[in-house]
Amino acid sequence: EEQWGKSWCNSHLRKAGTQIENIEEDFRDGLKLMLLLEVISGERLAKPERGKMRVHKISNVNKALDFIASKGVKLVSIGAEEIVDGNAKMTLGMIWTIILRFAIQDISVEETSAKEGLLLWCQRKTAPYKNVNIQNFHISWKDGLGFCALIHRHRPELIDYGKLRKDDPMTNLNTAFDVAEKYLDIPKMLDAEDIVGTARPDEKAIMTYVSSFYHAFSGAQKAETAANRICKVLAVNQENEQLMEDYEKLASDLLEWIRRTIPWLENRMPENTMQAMQQKLEDFRDYRRLHKPPKVQEKCQLEINFNTLQTKLRLSNRPAFMPSEGKMVSDINNAWGNLEGAEKGYEEWLLNEIRRLERLDHLAEKFRQKAAIHEAWTEGKEDMLQKRDYETASLSEIKALLKKHEAFESDLAAHQDRVEQIAAIAQELNELDYYDSPSVNARCQRICDQWDALGALTQKRSEALQRTEKLLETIDQLYLEFAKRAAPFNNWMEGAMEDLQDTFIVHTIEEIQGLSAAHEQFKATLPEADKERLAILGIHNEIAKIVQTYHVNIAGTNPYTTINPQEINAKWDKVRQLVPQRDQALIEEHARQQNNERLRRQFANQANVIGPWIQTKMEVSSTLTLPLPSSFSPLQHIRVGWEQLLTTIARTINEIENQILTRDAKGISQEQLNEFRASFNHFDRDHSGTLGAEEFKACLISLGFDIANDAQGENEFSRIMSIVDPNRMGLVTFQAFIDFMSRETADTDTADQVMASFKVLAGDKNYILADELRRELPPDQAEYCIARMAPYTGPDGVPGALDYMSFSTALYGESDL
Repeated sequence: EEQWGKSWCNSHLRKAGTQIENIEEDFRDGLKLMLLLEVISGERLAKPERGKMRVHKISNVNKALDFIASKGVKLVSIGAEEIVDGNAKMTLGMIWTIILRFAIQDISVEETSAKEGLLLWCQRKTAPYKNVNIQNFHISWKDGLGFCALIHRHRPELIDYGKLRKDDPMTNLNTAFDVAEKYLDIPKMLDAEDIVGTARPDEKAIMTYVSSFYHAFSGAQKAETAANRICKVLAVNQENEQLMEDYEKLASDLLEWIRRTIPWLENRMPENTMQAMQQKLEDFRDYRRLHKPPKVQEKCQLEINFNTLQTKLRLSNRPAFMPSEGKMVSDINNAWGNLEGAEKGYEEWLLNEIRRLERLDHLAEKFRQKAAIHEAWTEGKEDMLQKRDYETASLSEIKALLKKHEAFESDLAAHQDRVEQIAAIAQELNELDYYDSPSVNARCQRICDQWDALGALTQKRSEALQRTEKLLETIDQLYLEFAKRAAPFNNWMEGAMEDLQDTFIVHTIEEIQGLSAAHEQFKATLPEADKERLAILGIHNEIAKIVQTYHVNIAGTNPYTTINPQEINAKWDKVRQLVPQRDQALIEEHARQQNNERLRRQFANQANVIGPWIQTKMEVSSTLTLPLPSSFSPLQHIRVGWEQLLTTIARTINEIENQILTRDAKGISQEQLNEFRASFNHFDRDHSGTLGAEEFKACLISLGFDIANDAQGENEFSRIMSIVDPNRMGLVTFQAFIDFMSRETADTDTADQVMASFKVLAGDKNYILADELRRELPPDQAEYCIARMAPYTGPDGVPGALDYMSFSTALYGESDL
């Protein structure tokens, strides 16, 4: 600890022309301690005591400790007596407290905000290096790659990072320490062997050393920011100059084209032939179709460029652009209006001349077109109307033909207007003495005659279809009635045949007598059934009569039933045959039952005699029976309107683009917003959505803000707090934080900001050299500045000095373009 503490103190005391050899000895009198605090804070402490007595030394140390306490640092168990007595532990603890406050920017008791802010800065700077993973201030730095990555990220020319190996920490550490001491003026506070040979390197030593890198690179960040600001301003100026040149050239070309075109449009010399006038019209159409549209687009683009240029000049705080005399947008609009007037008059004259010559040809062509359309429509219609397809059609087909015919009648009525138009055009051609009137009249007469014929055929077919429909509807009704009566009669006959053929089994004379009585009742119903049969056959005969009388061609059979008259007669004949057969069977069965009755009587008489004898014998045999086993048991205005619509759309698009340009000029990128949100959330430990002053300061440090450890730095931070916390509540909201960062990173610059950026690149001089511009800016922008900057004439100037102040003022002054 003493080694890195001494190195850190000497790195600052060197600025005052002194050094220390031993921390506890050299700080005992308090003089170098007070000098160290003045160097790192930039403030003057109370006048030290120069005496050699112990009381003088204690007084000096107390002044130093009081100054540290005035910066918000609580000194726990550190007293002036221990420092004066050379207590190494207390002295090193005091040095660490000074480092935390003035080097690592910690002003909190917990000593976490700046520490984590510094760690977050290291993580972001080393993020692109895959073999570096900084998670703490001890073992994450043992392989040395973290130190090398920080140097390479900011000064890649100092270290060949690609040749470093993770398994060679000694080389990595010594390379980083040597380069930092030689090129970055960072003292060698650490020893590579101690870091490699220690399981957990000293966290305070690592933090102190890393904070030196943070401060060393903050100046480079300022120079980079200044160079970026100048590049942006110059790029805007170059772009605006190019837009002005483009406008001037486009305006000149468009005005010259208008000047050449208007005389051609004002020529009204008529031609003697229709062909010549048609050629003039074709030339005018080529002008409208080929020559004018690009010019319309150029005029629209000219207005867009002018509006865009003015918007960009306004957003970048430049004066408005004033075109050359006669090339204002209003001048171009006036010239364009003259062009439109000449064009309109020329077009009207052309159309009137051509209309005068083509009137008759147009009427004749109109007649031919309408006649051809009508003749094409009537083709095949007479044959269709004369077809007799209805004679073999079914009822459903007849209804479909009727609907189709009704549709044709509607179509026919709709074409009546076309026939009248044809006749009217023919009449007009006759009145105007058209040279080919005879052929027109003959064709018109044929169309009218055919139209009358179509009307007659249509009426005739309609009547035939309606008549056929009525006949088929009558037949359909008879078919239905036949089906309704034939079905139950057929079922009755089938049941009767089944009953008449059914076998019967009887055991008594009474049963056969009952069957005979039922059969007699059935025979009594046969006359009535025969009447029903004849009535059903009569329906069929009526259908046949209609078919024969009206010559109706019926397709198929009865759609409502499969029963036909032949089947009915066949079943009726079968029933008539079965009736006598049933009579005979019943008679024979009756005789058989009578014979059976006689035999039963004979058996009964004999049984009455033999019965008692059998009973006696059974009683005798029962005494001789053995016991049983136990197992026995269950147009024009359209053209002008179209061009106006195109222009309006283009202007609207331009207005929207300018609105977006205005918004983006004051905005921040999505990547920046994500970084700001991540840093804010990192230090918002209580998730309240606000940061305290200490948390906010640590957040700014993690984002690369370098707030000095002196009175100027404190004043700068107070200024920032007055912006983000105007009500002095001690809290910073995320919206206030974003508004502040937006202003800090905004692309809109002022002349003072540009001058300040040049001053950074010039090393705080009032002038800048060409070599400095070429070193800090891209080649084209460096040469741009060199060509436009005036020589510096101040008393502190050197040969080749350039005046960046007048150049910055000119960027935001009156335009000479």
